[in-house]
Amino acid sequence: MNQLAKTAADSPLLLANESAPLAGSPSPGAVYGLAQCTRDLTAGQCSWCLTTYINQLRDRFPNNTGGAIKGYSCYVRYMVGAFDITLPPRRAALPPPPVSPPTPPSPSVSTELVVGLSVAGVLLIGLGLSIWLLCRRRRKRVRQTMERELEEGDFLDDEPEMQDDFEKGTGPKRFRYGELAIATDDFSDDHKLGEGGFGSVYRGFLKEMNLDVAIKKVSKSSKQGRKEYASEVRIISLLRHRNLVQLIGWCHGGGQLLLVYELMPNGSLDTHLYSSASGNTVLPWPLRHEIVVGLGSALLYLHQDWEQCVLHRDIKPSNVMLDASFHAKLGDFGLARRPRPGSHTTVLAGTMGYMDPECMITGRASAESDVYSFGVVLLEIACGRRPMVARHGEDDVVHLVQWVWEFYGRGAILDAADARLVGKFDGREVETVMIVGLWCAHPDRSLRPSIRQAVNVLRLEAPLPSLPTRMPVATYMPPPDAFYYTSSVATGSSSATTGTSQSSSTTETSTLLK
Repeated sequence: MNQLAKTAADSPLLLANESAPLAGSPSPGAVYGLAQCTRDLTAGQCSWCLTTYINQLRDRFPNNTGGAIKGYSCYVRYMVGAFDITLPPRRAALPPPPVSPPTPPSPSVSTELVVGLSVAGVLLIGLGLSIWLLCRRRRKRVRQTMERELEEGDFLDDEPEMQDDFEKGTGPKRFRYGELAIATDDFSDDHKLGEGGFGSVYRGFLKEMNLDVAIKKVSKSSKQGRKEYASEVRIISLLRHRNLVQLIGWCHGGGQLLLVYELMPNGSLDTHLYSSASGNTVLPWPLRHEIVVGLGSALLYLHQDWEQCVLHRDIKPSNVMLDASFHAKLGDFGLARRPRPGSHTTVLAGTMGYMDPECMITGRASAESDVYSFGVVLLEIACGRRPMVARHGEDDVVHLVQWVWEFYGRGAILDAADARLVGKFDGREVETVMIVGLWCAHPDRSLRPSIRQAVNVLRLEAPLPSLPTRMPVATYMPPPDAFYYTSSVATGSSSATTGTSQSSSTTETSTLLK
């Protein structure tokens, strides 16, 4: 079979079949073999592909009278006894063209003109060849620099545990670009599931794994997109939890940045929360409650149950994916970080409406800022409203946290529940979800629960917290009904005005954005 691989690689058709006497058999017989490569391979690539599969025949088909292995680019088969094959006819050699005697130059053409034209032609050819070689070398240098930057410098060198997973085969698989192009019909628009700020997502099918996947194609021209790609590969590759979207594999060969995830047939949570306008069925409360508990479990794993705290920094309904059974899976770890002890992130990241107000001012992300985003999502799930709410009969818009807190203060928090549910819900569960949402979104981050405390209450394993009837106001932000707010840190007193403000000690002044 190894000789057959060499013969096929040397063949113009990259195809060969031969037979050999069956060694060690008491009865006469022969072993027939066939080896073939696709025409786009070079002879060396064909020989390597065939030899690789031939070496696997003995292990895959021990003591068998025949076997075959078919890959994307080559195919090998053997059988004791002849089998039918039809080879294409060999191309007949074309007869050599007749040699015509050279035409003598016209006596009217001078020798100097012939020499001049010949030299000019040689110079033009040499100049064109030099330009082509220069462009080719430049493209090669750029490609090598990009691949070295992506493959050697950015992702694996500082992550030894991730490198070990790749070498052991326990981590996500590294795909070739060609495999993913085939899976998505060359990333056709018919396979596109959506488009974000730094790339598009396509639906694909991996035949070898018999698996439907979602393939995120990150824009290679976006610096932020490259950073988010690196973050996803570094962080989510190491995480394993039933409520996190699983990263199947990745590809950054040839300058392309691709992430392969398990496909979530039911899309994202936000499409189901706000789908009634398009005539779809309203998401029932039992599914909403399961999603709440599942999302809490995912965040508990990231903050406390994994070996190192992971800050997601962008928790919102569009990043909560739903599988075929509507189980919640938190995805999109492009902004995620693993803070080191004694350090903090200072770059503002996240989505308006879900960001901790203090984080927006200080730029410091923390576990408490993730808990705040989680609280807003809980209120959104229970109320069926987006983070910014217009008061009934009024022109102003308030944040969902303030809107729900007003119902809580009146002792009528269930009146804030999604009206589309028409009362078909467990009152205790809805009340618990909304009160925990307010607790998590408390303006003072020091009074927010840890994610474990919040999950325990959501699971009805701990009593409800006692919250003030009026929404507290932290020192870094104005009260709900004032344009400017001055807080005296030394005395703890505060005053609200519509113009300038004064205080006798250390103060902070903020502008209320309505």
